[in-house]
Amino acid sequence: MSQSTRLRLRLVCLAAIAGLALTAQVRASEPSDISQSEVLALQKAGTTPRFVDVRTPEEFAAGHVPGAVNIPRDQLPQHFSELKASSEPIVVYCERGPRAQAALATLQDAGVGKVQHLSGDMAGWRAAGLPIEK
Repeated sequence: MSQSTRLRLRLVCLAAIAGLALTAQVRASEPSDISQSEVLALQKAGTTPRFVDVRTPEEFAAGHVPGAVNIPRDQLPQHFSELKASSEPIVVYCERGPRAQAALATLQDAGVGKVQHLSGDMAGWRAAGLPIEK
């Protein structure tokens, strides 16, 4: 391999690393969590987020945030175009957080617009005594 080829390869690698670092920095600067009180304030101001419950259909049927739609985490890719077209902010949640965090990353990587994770998830919503739909 010639010296100029090695130099080009190094430059390509450095550009790729810089791109990944910039993407991570942009994602880290975006607020990814939204609190229950922030959600309630949005609703009071007339903005109703689109709640996406990424739990199983059985968990969803046992009780969910009013107005939420159930899209289990492993089925999100089938709904990317629908979610990208949403004009409302999207709020994802699960029972305690891990599935919702994974869903948040999946949706952000797919280019879905404003998507946030509900702090406390369903367990926190329930514990706060907020309305639950069955």
